[in-house]
Amino acid sequence: MMENEIKFLSPVDGDMLNEYDGTIIEDGLLIKVKVPASPGRKLEINRIEAKFSDGNYVADIILKDYRNVIVAEDLNSGEKNTIIVFRLKNIVNKYRLSVDDNIWVMKDLTANADIYGSIFENEYLSFFRQVHDKFGTKIHLNLFYQTDGFNLSQMTGKFKNEWIENAGWLRLSFHSLQDEPDRPYINAGYDQMKKDCDLVTEQIKRFAGAQLLGPVMTLHWGEATVEGCRALRDSGYKVLSGYFSLEGPDTVSYYTDEKIRKHINNRFIWMDTGEGIIFSRMALVINTLENDRIIPYLDSLRSDSHKPAYVDMMIHEQYYHPSYKNYQSDFRQKVLTSVKWAADNGYQPAFLDESVFS
Repeated sequence: MMENEIKFLSPVDGDMLNEYDGTIIEDGLLIKVKVPASPGRKLEINRIEAKFSDGNYVADIILKDYRNVIVAEDLNSGEKNTIIVFRLKNIVNKYRLSVDDNIWVMKDLTANADIYGSIFENEYLSFFRQVHDKFGTKIHLNLFYQTDGFNLSQMTGKFKNEWIENAGWLRLSFHSLQDEPDRPYINAGYDQMKKDCDLVTEQIKRFAGAQLLGPVMTLHWGEATVEGCRALRDSGYKVLSGYFSLEGPDTVSYYTDEKIRKHINNRFIWMDTGEGIIFSRMALVINTLENDRIIPYLDSLRSDSHKPAYVDMMIHEQYYHPSYKNYQSDFRQKVLTSVKWAADNGYQPAFLDESVFS
């Protein structure tokens, strides 16, 4: 950092802040803004004199709105820097359950359209309705367009009204064209992503209704170019969920670099203000843990200094089906263990967009 350069230590541009990050007061959320700089400078942050302490200039700032501009200025040199941060009023102690790789459920509904009188005669969806009925859980299904012998253009429209009737707790969104190859969008440009996304989104509108759509999705393998993510954004998906792992070959982190991944890993949610895209980290991938490890893991999140305000839980459809090579016979129990933990610890059901945009 240059001697006179103004740089924000915390928060940083794109941070989405909640009550864990400050103090709720009548006028808004009171936070501390820190700017590292050498002593002897005359700095103001949003026109409030910043005090020098432990190598940083610090000022208490009130976030009154959803979108907040913070300006740090050196009154002697005239140099200034500006960031944009967001205040989230409705994100603390919320959770959802999302499910990736869904397509077999749609194939079954279509194959049995003349037999089923309800989508919940499909045992997979019946289970999720039981979860919802017991815990109020809001459930988000990310869809493939096609699998062997079936694609969403063949999906029955018989149950459209029933999908709409359950839109208060069920969401559907684009996930990928299909299961294989792995990492299908790691090098994809705008046009390829837009084409595949539109294939799924238009079919969801047809067979389930636009009411089932929302601005949140999880991309298959979560690796994409900036151009690909712009296509998702332009298709209405402004919040992209992933793992943002710091280790291993599959970080599930879209186009973010290591520095940003580390920040999201700590913060759980962050906006690329240049692109208008929000990235959200999953708190738990249910199928990666044995059932008896789920509660200890979730308990550890609550005790961590960077505990998530919003607990985003995810699992994959394939693990439900005995025909799948990696079938997990305790799929149902794992989901129930995770959701019950959320309920027992005071978390309320909410779709991610309900917490990020309200």
